[in-house]
Amino acid sequence: MNAGAFDTLTAARDLEAAGMERQQAEAIAKVVSHGDERAATKSDLDTVLAAVRSELGTIRWVVGIQGAISLATFAIVAAKLL
Repeated sequence: MNAGAFDTLTAARDLEAAGMERQQAEAIAKVVSHGDERAATKSDLDTVLAAVRSELGTIRWVVGIQGAISLATFAIVAAKLL
């Protein structure tokens, strides 16, 4: 999400021009710029998505195996009852 560097000077000047005191404008611009550092990038999201897809594949495999075991158990029980 970091499309470019956040210009704290411009942001502080814009806030000041809108009527905010200089110290407050500078503090807000600083806080906002630090928040941008923690934003996830597309690469971060792609990494997490790949891990989730891998886990989902494993879950599907396990559920499939459990279904096959249940079906086989049912067939054995049904064969014994007939």
